[in-house]
Amino acid sequence: MAIPKHNELYNLFLESLSDDQVHSIQECRDYIKQRVNFTKSDLSETTSSGIPKWHDRIGWCKTYLKKAGLIESPKRGHFKITNSGKKILKDKVKITDKLLIEKFPAFREFIFGKDFPKNSEISLPVEMETPQELFERSYQEITSELSDEILTAILNMSSDFFERLVVKLMEAMGYGGYEGAGFVTKSSGDGGIDGVIYEDKLGFNLIYIQAKRWSQDKTIQKPEVQKFVGALAGPPKIEKGLFITTAKFSDGAQKYANDQHVILVDGKKLTELMIEFDVGVSTQKIYKIKRVDNDFFSEE
Repeated sequence: MAIPKHNELYNLFLESLSDDQVHSIQECRDYIKQRVNFTKSDLSETTSSGIPKWHDRIGWCKTYLKKAGLIESPKRGHFKITNSGKKILKDKVKITDKLLIEKFPAFREFIFGKDFPKNSEISLPVEMETPQELFERSYQEITSELSDEILTAILNMSSDFFERLVVKLMEAMGYGGYEGAGFVTKSSGDGGIDGVIYEDKLGFNLIYIQAKRWSQDKTIQKPEVQKFVGALAGPPKIEKGLFITTAKFSDGAQKYANDQHVILVDGKKLTELMIEFDVGVSTQKIYKIKRVDNDFFSEE
């Protein structure tokens, strides 16, 4: 099953506090975990920052209930249900984002800001996202658009430029251990090899590279990969090869490459690596998401 959204956990979180006692966030999580049929996959799924996703969802659920005044925090990391929370739980009302916005002014102010007109009509999406989820989705959309722009830019350049780009990317990823450790082969007589790079600083092993700047909608089939494997056979015989392209590979090509220990990188993976290792891109703005340092606020 999919991990419940934050708004699907409101009632369960209040139920975990229904005995009118103070409970830690871990106790609330344990209660919810017992009531929700989480799979192993659900429990291991994380956000982009490495936080277990089910913890993150419960965390925002807790924040929103607190902002609405349905729970309070007598001490850090511990929570207690309020009179408002007990009433809504007793009435067996299904708590939604829309209900919190309409019934609890403090929550409405938290979501829309102090200057939001009180009598304005509130229009919510079908499913309100938490700030973390909204940030991650926006980041993915920006990155996806950037990937498309990178591929378009590459396809507008020459094949020689693409071969140099691939070698530069390998160097940026740490292969060779120094700038200039890789080089592009000559256009003629290269035996199907477009670039070569040392695997480490001492040059114990070579990696042969084939770089194909082909249309994004082209699918590279097994025979093309077989030709590359033939080129690796030498002489000299090279055991490690990288076939990198702006296009994509067929399942048959991927299976054959796996059997031959050849790495295939398609256009999608290529742009992901370029973005990760800052090749052909520049940083426009950095956003830092911070959280409380538990070690700092400890007197032990």
